[in-house]
Amino acid sequence: MEKIIIFDTTLRDGEQAPGASLNPAEKLEIAHALEDMGVDIIEAGFPISSPGDFKSVVTIAKAIKNSTVCGLARAIKADIDACAQSLKAARRFRIHVFLATSKIHMQYKLKKAEDEILRLAVESVGYARKFCEDVEFSPEDSTRTEKNFLFKVVEAVINTGATTVNIPDTVGYTDPEEYGSLIRAIKENVPNINKAVISVHCHNDLGLAVANSLAAVKNGARQVECTINGLGERAGNASMEELVMAIKTRRDIFPGVQTQINTPSICKVSRLVSKLTGLVVAPNKAIVGANAFRHESGIHQDGILKERTTYEIIRPEDVGFTGTGFVLGKHSGRHALAERLKDLGFNLSSEQVDKINVRLKALADNAFEHWLEGKNVFRKIN
Repeated sequence: MEKIIIFDTTLRDGEQAPGASLNPAEKLEIAHALEDMGVDIIEAGFPISSPGDFKSVVTIAKAIKNSTVCGLARAIKADIDACAQSLKAARRFRIHVFLATSKIHMQYKLKKAEDEILRLAVESVGYARKFCEDVEFSPEDSTRTEKNFLFKVVEAVINTGATTVNIPDTVGYTDPEEYGSLIRAIKENVPNINKAVISVHCHNDLGLAVANSLAAVKNGARQVECTINGLGERAGNASMEELVMAIKTRRDIFPGVQTQINTPSICKVSRLVSKLTGLVVAPNKAIVGANAFRHESGIHQDGILKERTTYEIIRPEDVGFTGTGFVLGKHSGRHALAERLKDLGFNLSSEQVDKINVRLKALADNAFEHWLEGKNVFRKIN
């Protein structure tokens, strides 16, 4: 089985989500949780960005023993120096250098031509290699970069010593078919691509970050960059829990690959990140949302009671979900109500259960009507 390397950037890109700032102690707590769940690479921060971020990377680099600790740097010597300095105490560390390669970024942000971008990419990777052998290079905004130029940059940085080349969909622009084709084209058109790991880093602006990442895996990417709860800039990054569970659940369409993530830790780590960042997980969020394994429909409840796989493709315990899976409400069925009453210690006759079921539905309907009434009153007041 080939391993899909999980590169977690919750502490870097995830923290860039508005309102998600973490102090060094909180970052360290999350880093330990990521290490315990089996994350291969922890991107601990962007050391040059602030004294606090530098301190956080230093602290994490000293504490983490099993995961590789990574720092982000622009293609600037001062950034790379800051990375090397903050990471030097780590047992294993990586310097991750990025430089935009799309025409729109080159023209408006960097104001540089292709030949200068190529020179800077090569020089920055060569400089990072003076500090460590594990260097990753990202041509920022890859999915809007002219393909032949992208191929040229990737080939050049690998020749200079990059061991991982990341193909970021920086603005969430691509779709699965297009992105998969791009990864395949890189494998077919970059002569030395076998000397580096292809990584992918997808944003969720069109809601396709996970789908795009999975398409890349199907086409040869072997590292996926992601975050807990899908945190990140704007609409966020690819959600680690969704990626990992998709690969695990659909072995038929992801044959021969696996991650080393300890999946029963997923819900616990999700809640930790939510608590420390203050960003609430939506109830309908896949895998870790409060409703991900809860059923209110009577038809679904009946099916689950007879055979869980009728309506659950993942066992709740496989991701560490705890709590009851049934919600009793207006859509619930008699079967679920009877089971819940038994759980509560009530041994009732069939007729008694029927009476309770009638009263439950009336209560649920009335509660909804009271909520609507309150909502209408609120509208009138305002």
